[in-house]
Amino acid sequence: MSDEALPAVTVKLGPEGYTSTVYAGRHELIADEPASVGGDDQGPTPYDLLLASLGACTAMTLRMYAARKGLPLDGVIVQLRHDRIHASDCETCETQDGKLDRIQREIQLQGALDTAQRARLLEIAERCPVHRTLQSEIVISTLLREPPATPPPGQD
Repeated sequence: MSDEALPAVTVKLGPEGYTSTVYAGRHELIADEPASVGGDDQGPTPYDLLLASLGACTAMTLRMYAARKGLPLDGVIVQLRHDRIHASDCETCETQDGKLDRIQREIQLQGALDTAQRARLLEIAERCPVHRTLQSEIVISTLLREPPATPPPGQD
């Protein structure tokens, strides 16, 4: 993978603690762990950010579809939770050993939508790109790089 193919996301962590600065394009976010596990609770946890990605993608996908179809969608609220469950407790899962990650997503559709429109929007929520990514086989390649002798401008 060439440098040009890498996304424009950089995460920096200092010499102590877990507070990380996330640079996504021209945006800057803070990620951290709660104090209960040694963090400073300065920002959402990595799992909170993952859930936020799925929630935002779901809401945006629904908005795009509703706009394209002229549906009276006035707003969307997506609430998400992540936990781990025993695979044997999952009736619909292929894996039956160990533990599985589970994301529970609740969607509230606001507007004068009829039953058929609500059902169709629920189907569309299953097609948001982040949802599809999370349900697909994911390959993550990692390359260890030496730090530059001098940091690039704006990255010190």
